[in-house]
Amino acid sequence: MSKGYARRQAVLAALAANAVRPAPSGWAGIPGFALGWPVSELAPHLLGASIVDTAAELTVRRKRSGVSWAGLLAAGAVAGLLGSAIAGSRRVGTQLDEALRENLGESYLDSLDLPGALDLSLPRGSVARPFRLRQRGVEWIRDVPYTEGGRKARLDIYRPEDRDLTDAPVLIQVHGGAWTIGAKEQQGLILMNRMAQQGWICVAVNYRLAPKYPFPTQIIDVKRAIAWVRENIQQYGGDPSYVAITGGSAGGHLASLAALTPGLEEYQPGFEDSDTTVSACVPFYGVYDLAGITERPAAIALRDRFLAPRVFGKDPRTDLEQFVKASPLAHVDEHAPDFFVIHGRNDSLVPVHQARDFVARLREQSGSTVTYAELPGAQHAFEVFSSIRSQHATAAAQRWLQWHRATKGSAMSSPVLAASSS
Repeated sequence: MSKGYARRQAVLAALAANAVRPAPSGWAGIPGFALGWPVSELAPHLLGASIVDTAAELTVRRKRSGVSWAGLLAAGAVAGLLGSAIAGSRRVGTQLDEALRENLGESYLDSLDLPGALDLSLPRGSVARPFRLRQRGVEWIRDVPYTEGGRKARLDIYRPEDRDLTDAPVLIQVHGGAWTIGAKEQQGLILMNRMAQQGWICVAVNYRLAPKYPFPTQIIDVKRAIAWVRENIQQYGGDPSYVAITGGSAGGHLASLAALTPGLEEYQPGFEDSDTTVSACVPFYGVYDLAGITERPAAIALRDRFLAPRVFGKDPRTDLEQFVKASPLAHVDEHAPDFFVIHGRNDSLVPVHQARDFVARLREQSGSTVTYAELPGAQHAFEVFSSIRSQHATAAAQRWLQWHRATKGSAMSSPVLAASSS
């Protein structure tokens, strides 16, 4: 009997079960996320490895030590669980298209301004090579300073290679990492490369991290980057009157907060008059309630156990207003820009009700277009590397952004820019 085979398959079965039905949010959600996220997105690769291992067990190793029936039983569970995960990922493309049609209209594709024919299929090799995120034909301009400071005061620019650009739409990407870790080179690469291939200019920004730099340093830096883009992106061929913003996790929070608080003086010290408006926002699995505004236990636990000691360095019992002000949920009004909110239903770090509550508030109080896609089976950080689900999700974000630019871009001229040109 091959004990090693049985152990491998049993471990993989447990990992697959956690990926399909992860532990609830809270402290148990952290290891659940760490183990479930890669398994969910690498399900085809892990299923292939299990099949190869099982084939070896039934042929080569069988002659030496016999067959591990316990291992075969576990392998059957692996096949069922990972097969279900793969099938769910493949359905995401259809589910996203349905969400876009429901919110934008059945004929939304007709308005897209595309350089070529629209291909809704997965890019060739995108799933087989999950960590190959750079794309041909995209120029990468690294470490452009957007304010005074070190490495955290720099941004990267992605734009089409060997193409003269004039008034290209701009997308700012804000990385996540719980406000305490992460860098501009690590997230949003699939979407930025995809948009650059479509003629957009994408800007990935660094920002100073907590706890060394407590909040609101992070949102101040993001707003400085937006102001820099407004003032300088024309030099790179970009259109300063059309700037969209995106980000995942903490980056989704910062992108949403920036989108909802243009000109808020407390978050723009020393550059209060700079234009920090954005035309649209596409947050992935963001945090929208940092204060427990909704009185949900998970939001209160996040505030008290992590945000207060690690990010804010403040006690919510005496400084609750700072947590409220940092919550995108508290800034929704009739002036909110258009949003496309994307969240995974299996998210065990940022529960999906964060997105549901935020979208409900946007739809109740703003006059903007609000599109929401809730992805069954998706964990936190599902689009960091290339997978079936991440490719479908970023393709949907691409289509939404191109629809927005084509239908609303001409009406998005910034008040500051308009005043300066008059």
